Amino acid sequence: MQMFKRFIFSFLLTTLFACNGQQEKINGVSFVASRDVIDESHVNPVVKVNANYAAIMPFGFIKNLEHPEIIHNTDRQWFGETRAGAQQYIEELRKKNIKIMLKPQIWVWRGEFTGEIMMTSEATWKELEASYTSFILEYTNLAKEVNAEIFCIGTELELFVKYRPEYWFDLIKKIRAIYSGKLTYAANWDEFRRTPFWDELDYIGVDAYFPVSDEKTPSFEDCIEGWKTHKPIIAKMAKEYERPILFTEYGYRSVDFSGRKPWVSDHTMTDVNLEAQVNTTKALFETFWKEDWFAGGFVWKWFHKHDEVGGEDNPRFTPQNKPVESVIKDYYKIKE
Repeated sequence: MQMFKRFIFSFLLTTLFACNGQQEKINGVSFVASRDVIDESHVNPVVKVNANYAAIMPFGFIKNLEHPEIIHNTDRQWFGETRAGAQQYIEELRKKNIKIMLKPQIWVWRGEFTGEIMMTSEATWKELEASYTSFILEYTNLAKEVNAEIFCIGTELELFVKYRPEYWFDLIKKIRAIYSGKLTYAANWDEFRRTPFWDELDYIGVDAYFPVSDEKTPSFEDCIEGWKTHKPIIAKMAKEYERPILFTEYGYRSVDFSGRKPWVSDHTMTDVNLEAQVNTTKALFETFWKEDWFAGGFVWKWFHKHDEVGGEDNPRFTPQNKPVESVIKDYYKIKE
């Protein structure tokens, strides 16, 4: 009986991938919105790293964690953060056969964590819901217009999801009425087990900043061992919901202790450690990319001016112009 269940699960995943037109993994980059229009010169490095997908991320802005109004698609934003900018990026990437996940996101002033957005009254919850609906349907319509392969309905909004689940189920119905592509939600690494609507989506989306090692320079073996805590839970979710796992974000900073709290974007962390970034990234690929229940992921993060970013003295997430870029290029290469 157990063997039969495993066969059925594998068959369902294979069928889902086939229906999705997915011949290989989603080998994606998180393409950062900028002030600029992009052109072929900005897309060529994406192709060169063997990526076949890009996450395009227009933004809406909130004043603080208790404020219900989302400001979006205004002339005060950077070009890439607007609808017109997102569309121009998508059209340029399409010329090189790069597929698209449209992933509109919220930025809270001063960079406060979106997972802690929390209203203080029923009235302000209703205001937030109306504002978020306006924001997300703006980009649902764009996803339909450009035939985006995947649309992400939200990113790391744990308390909003926790306290207003009915709203999210209703929102998904509204999105489905407009857009016929695949849907996901980008749950934070410590949130995804509690997200209530995976049955309504096509991928279980996870921003995969799982802690894997406390070492200053984690070895590849350290990180492989560290994933043994998390991988069974992730695999169990895929099996339970009969949905493939998609790492809507993944990546590590090129700093000391990069595997300890990979989600931290602290500007005081400046001790560059390229080996740590390579080892953590390689272990993630080796742990997941061969699994049939794993759809792929989007490395965080990729800037359009490739020759001007990253580099071996850069302590940030971007893999550009660092040794880890070659690791990604190799794992993203289509295997015969």
